[in-house]
Amino acid sequence: MHIGLIGGIGPAATVVYYQRLTRAMGGHRLELTIVQADIHELIANNLADRRNEQAAVYARLIDRLKAAGADCAAITSLGGHFCFDETVALSPLPLVSAVAPLDAYFAGRGIGCVGLLGTRVVMRTRLYGQLMQTRAVALDDEIERIGQMYQDVAVAGTCPEATRDAFFAAGRRMVDDLGAEAVVLAGTDLNLAFDDAHDPGYAVIDALDVHVALLAELASGTKTLADLR
Repeated sequence: MHIGLIGGIGPAATVVYYQRLTRAMGGHRLELTIVQADIHELIANNLADRRNEQAAVYARLIDRLKAAGADCAAITSLGGHFCFDETVALSPLPLVSAVAPLDAYFAGRGIGCVGLLGTRVVMRTRLYGQLMQTRAVALDDEIERIGQMYQDVAVAGTCPEATRDAFFAAGRRMVDDLGAEAVVLAGTDLNLAFDDAHDPGYAVIDALDVHVALLAELASGTKTLADLR
């Protein structure tokens, strides 16, 4: 299956999607097309909750993916899923959600409570209210600060040491004070902070990896779009 990705939101996340997707494919052939979205436009629409406007932007990009031969499309940003339903209504291709697979993934690993790091909307809505089998927590009194830090990292494509320390400390508070059994990187650019060279001292789940695994199954033909219904 030919996979279409809406990238650029942010650029560092797009690179990681490509790297991990090619790695997950093993020896299988990967048919992939990436289009570039505007991260500043997305941020402005996200903060103003302009769902229809951003969905229209996505729809134009998905038109280009379809013209390139893609069979499905995916948004490489969990924050960018704030208008997912509106985009589905306009999309000429099936959309593969990065949020929908997470609930079953957590439950399948016996995780009862997760802490969330990501955009303001992702943290405030507890992953858009889509977790039914797992309880999600966030540092409600710090959502604005953490959300701004995440936005700055996504735009810059780099994570300063002080920002990494702040993310790690936020995760630690969710584990120690709120009962989180794992901290979910619910922002696709958080791999810039939580990398192999730095250990936060608690369990971390990168939501990006769950999405990539699903896309790799579709791309290799081991799973079909009908299996997602």
